[in-house]
Amino acid sequence: MVRTPLTPWERERGERLGALLRAARGERSMVEVAAGAGLSAETLRKIETGRAPTPAFFTVAALAGALGLSLDEVAVLATPPEAAPGAAVDAVA
Repeated sequence: MVRTPLTPWERERGERLGALLRAARGERSMVEVAAGAGLSAETLRKIETGRAPTPAFFTVAALAGALGLSLDEVAVLATPPEAAPGAAVDAVA
C-alpha cells in the first residue's frame, strides 16, 4: 500500500498537535500520560515530535482525555490558522 504524501497543511497541523500535547503534558512524563491514554510512550513521542502527524481519532481522543483537554480545544488549537483544505468549496456552497 502506498501512502499519499502529506500536504504542508497536514504537516503543520501535526506539528501544532504535537506542541499542544507537549504543553498540556507539562511536567508529567511521557510514560505517565501515555499509560493514562492506553498508548505506548513511543507512540506519544512520535506524535509530539511530528513523526506521526496524522494519528487516529481515537488516539487523539484518548490523549485529550488523559490530559484533560476537550476535543474542541484540540481541534481549534491544532488547526493551522489558514483555511483547511476544501474550506473554499464549503464557503461557496
